[in-house]
Amino acid sequence: MPKVKTHRGAAKRFRLTRNGKGVAAHSSRSHKLTRKGAAKRQDLRQSAVLSASDTKRLKRLLPGA
Repeated sequence: MPKVKTHRGAAKRFRLTRNGKGVAAHSSRSHKLTRKGAAKRQDLRQSAVLSASDTKRLKRLLPGA
């Protein structure tokens, strides 16, 4: 049986917590930040917890995590 490979694109963008929840960085953080308010930019710095269905898909892409 061949080795199960990790999806490298997903590994660079997502991670799993110890409880098995999926975590990702928020989008809209790369440019055009001057028009976003300070509170909005602070909220975008925090990690986003993925939904249960997205977490299920993520676990398929990250088998070793």
